[in-house]
Amino acid sequence: MKKRLFLFDFDGVLVDSLDVYHRAVSWCLERIGMPFVKSREEYVALFEDNFYAALAARGVDLDAFSRALREYAGSRDYYRDVKPFPAVLPVVEEISREHTLSVISSNSAAAIGKIMGRLRFNGCFQDILGSEFHLSKRAKIDHLVKKYGVARGSAYYVGDTAGDIKEGKAAGIRTVAVAWGWHDRATLTAAGPDFLVHEPAELKTVVGR
Repeated sequence: MKKRLFLFDFDGVLVDSLDVYHRAVSWCLERIGMPFVKSREEYVALFEDNFYAALAARGVDLDAFSRALREYAGSRDYYRDVKPFPAVLPVVEEISREHTLSVISSNSAAAIGKIMGRLRFNGCFQDILGSEFHLSKRAKIDHLVKKYGVARGSAYYVGDTAGDIKEGKAAGIRTVAVAWGWHDRATLTAAGPDFLVHEPAELKTVVGR
């Protein structure tokens, strides 16, 4: 039996996709007549809490947004512009030999599956829970903690935004903030993660702590 459960956010943790999804979300909001995201900073600010809750708080119809995103995805191979963080894959592979790894994301599981297949992440992760499963990361965390029957003190959520850290803490598991993603270190630190790591190799130091 594997020892611990590591739940990874996808965008900004495993792959470099900020510009790709900034363009996608901006296009979708324009499409539904709510073009309030003009800059990268405005886009990233949506992830200070749950992304979908942030959209809803601004009056976005989430069903209309989802339809626009499906239209966007169906009209272009945008995910081909997503690049891996080169130092992440070997670390993930090493951790997966002794621990259970899954992906929890605000992104679509279908899109993540395509990207992971192209970047050869397949085999490291047991589950991909995206927006199709639930819009709340906390709900997805709860599901996987119960599925694998681990104590919450033996489960970790690895994220790159304040929203990731807040949802992980709300689920009662340990939180790991990575400094190479979408939010800067000050924003991550203010969210109060249990661990803040600056390089992918440091993820291995979290194991067992």
